[in-house]
Amino acid sequence: MKVLVIEDTQELATNLVRFLSLKGIQADVSFDGRDGLHKAATKYYDAIILDINLPEIDGLEVCKRLREKEKSVPIIMLTSRSGKDDVIQGLEAGADDYLVKPFDYDILVARLEALTRRGLKSKSTTILTAGNCHIDLERIEVMKGHDKIHLSTLEFDLLKYFAQNKGRVISRQELYEKVWGEFDGDFMFSKTVDVYIGYLRKKLGRELIETKKGHGYIVN
Repeated sequence: MKVLVIEDTQELATNLVRFLSLKGIQADVSFDGRDGLHKAATKYYDAIILDINLPEIDGLEVCKRLREKEKSVPIIMLTSRSGKDDVIQGLEAGADDYLVKPFDYDILVARLEALTRRGLKSKSTTILTAGNCHIDLERIEVMKGHDKIHLSTLEFDLLKYFAQNKGRVISRQELYEKVWGEFDGDFMFSKTVDVYIGYLRKKLGRELIETKKGHGYIVN
């Protein structure tokens, strides 16, 4: 599991990162809301531990902006505010859970694991993976980390075929036959496949699809 800790009290953040490491959880840390928002929006995390009282941008605003960006990452809010209205504000901003300082580290880890486990269970069996991409076959959607990626119909079908055949080198001819549904022996099919591989790499990252020279392509 990889989490982001956004907490401006450096001693607490340092101790928390150290404890998470002992539990086998990798953690990045940000000490203000602006940096935390940037990291959360541009990197993949399984969960975010978010303080409310932050410099630059407060935690409630960070949470709201992430949800506006359609970031579905689980968020646990940490705060010294224990009033009912404060709890409601945090949850309405999009937080999944709420812990009041001081808190027990073991309880925090248990809640992190419960949130991430719940997220995995809620995923449909019609979801395939390719690298750090998730392909939802029912909703015809692709997520890279927590970002929705817009693909054309052919791009989606091509990525789906790769995901269904992970770890296997697939020739251009096979891709053309299975995705485009035809093959007439014209050498131009090879160019067509290469062009669409280029489209996917541009949208999803060059590292996703590896070229096996003289053989085809592979996704792991």
